Amino acid sequence: MRLRFSGPIWYWRGPAPFHFVSVPSAEAAMIAEIAPVVTYGWGMIPASVTVGTTTVTTSLWPKDGGYIVPVKKALQDAEDLAVDDEIEVTLDIDA
Repeated sequence: MRLRFSGPIWYWRGPAPFHFVSVPSAEAAMIAEIAPVVTYGWGMIPASVTVGTTTVTTSLWPKDGGYIVPVKKALQDAEDLAVDDEIEVTLDIDA
């Protein structure tokens, strides 16, 4: 499954800091349909994320009935990304 969407990067302080972009509800619903087949536990979905010319592997996190995409430090550095930047995301999930 390949999905494309855009959204702002947001910061979650938590016990360990993370940067995320939220998956829009329509795309999150599509992911939820295949989640039972691809999750490795706790609702986590392995995926490849591409922003600009950089691709990283990560896992989508379930949150509030949808999913959020971690924006890894390697991706932030390679594409010069910061909090509140609006980014175009290509998400690949091997279903």
